Amino acid sequence: MKKYDVFVIGSGMSGMTTANKCASKGLTVGITDELPYGGTCALRGCDPKKVIIGATEVREFAQRLKGNGIDTVPKINWEDIMAFKQSFVDAMPPKIEKGYKNKDIDTYHTSAKFLSNNTLQLGDEVIEADKFVIATGAKPRVLDFEGGNLALSSTDFLNLKKLPESLLFIGGGYIAFEFAHIAARAGADVSILHRGEHPLENFDQDIVQHLVDATRKLGIKLVLKTEVSKIEKKEDHYVVTGNSNGKKSTYMAASVFNSAGRPPAIFDLDLKKADISFSKKGITVNDYLQSTSNPNIYAAGDSADSKGLPLTPLAVMEGHVVASNIIKGNQKKVSYPPMPSVVFTLPTMATVGLLEDEAKEKGYEINVNFEKVDNWFNARRLNVDEYAFKTIIDKNNNTILGAHLIGPHCEETINLFAMAIKTKMTISDLKTMIFSYPTMASDLTYML
Repeated sequence: MKKYDVFVIGSGMSGMTTANKCASKGLTVGITDELPYGGTCALRGCDPKKVIIGATEVREFAQRLKGNGIDTVPKINWEDIMAFKQSFVDAMPPKIEKGYKNKDIDTYHTSAKFLSNNTLQLGDEVIEADKFVIATGAKPRVLDFEGGNLALSSTDFLNLKKLPESLLFIGGGYIAFEFAHIAARAGADVSILHRGEHPLENFDQDIVQHLVDATRKLGIKLVLKTEVSKIEKKEDHYVVTGNSNGKKSTYMAASVFNSAGRPPAIFDLDLKKADISFSKKGITVNDYLQSTSNPNIYAAGDSADSKGLPLTPLAVMEGHVVASNIIKGNQKKVSYPPMPSVVFTLPTMATVGLLEDEAKEKGYEINVNFEKVDNWFNARRLNVDEYAFKTIIDKNNNTILGAHLIGPHCEETINLFAMAIKTKMTISDLKTMIFSYPTMASDLTYML
């Protein structure tokens, strides 16, 4: 039986970070993944998604400026997009595995199951380790209604060789909105069914309403307060049954996608055999990202029930914390900076810090600035309809508690707000900054 100082389950950003850092300090390290090395972000999530969005951005920009200097709006070639995207995806696993080999990290390509506190089944092999790191990420929620297995996943969407004429997304989170915007701009008929009263429930709803308006204007059918209860295959299409306040309705589409959330991918690991406590949100961990029930287990990224959002930079940060605590003993508590989050629709929506209700619940005295600013120069020169902001200001300290934006390039502007919140810059400090002009960043001082 092979024994390691550290064995990592999962080769996404948190697992990769931990494995590389531990190996660089001389520890014997092994890693496994039942999927190609690289994790969700690089292979099945943010990176390939952003490559595909690039083509839709060009089309959308041309459409906005048609008649204002642009005569022809380009068509989207789905096959070309997919080939370009695949050039990024195909390059990652061999590059990552080569990096592991160079650091003498043993690599496995199989699922894992715990046999005891310090042993793991890897296919036909059993290995032993002093420390295990669970970094298995998340996977699509199981749809446990009739025909739920007929729905495709977000991974399937990113690998569509041909775009279906019509698509229906179950769930109203960021995956549904991002992919719906991509598909609609590429010419498909698109619907989103969401069981809640409000989509994108973790974002500021005043700002979300602007995205809802833009989504419907794009021709996407957004159906709220409707819970899907059945999917049926009918010849060359699917029939989806939804329930709304006791009333049944049916919807048809050539393809149906499960965008109903992503729970942690930990429930097939036989965690109880290793005395590992967990919740529906992930492995139960302390401030050192160490299992509360088995001190030889650490967890990071989407696998951990921590305060970190399910974002790639947070997974990297948690991977560094885990590696540090394995190498030096538990000395580094995880501390989360402001965590900006973006919905890469067009218009883009971004958030960081506290929501208005959260600030009130925490007892802050606040000023709230909320305004639609499609009359500002940056909106007019880009000919956009949706440009709005909401900033939450601490009255007593004159600092920013939260910022919520929708509009062009707000995925970049939100980073300035994140930096201001982290460094506790005052409103006066920010208003006396000189930003290059005319840029989106130069609008920041007018949002305070």
